[in-house]
Amino acid sequence: MTYVICEPCVDVKDSVCVDICPCDSIRPHPTEEAKDYEGVNQLFIDPETCIECGVCEPECPVEAIFFDEDVPEQWKHFIEINADYFNKQQLNV
Repeated sequence: MTYVICEPCVDVKDSVCVDICPCDSIRPHPTEEAKDYEGVNQLFIDPETCIECGVCEPECPVEAIFFDEDVPEQWKHFIEINADYFNKQQLNV
């Protein structure tokens, strides 16, 4: 189980969630990974490192973060989109 960032984040990328995540699971970081941040249209939560603390969910100003079991049906594909982002990052290391 993990949290997932969904469609309301697309083209918004408000990074308050990045700054408050206690396990650094939300990427890319706008200042530490500026090139990656500019190259994507949303932020992503790493399903492998997310500790399911829920701190990010209420802080999201566009209400884009959901526990994976609570992702609205029309945004279920964002579960895979989040995971794929980190799978691709691992391949590029």
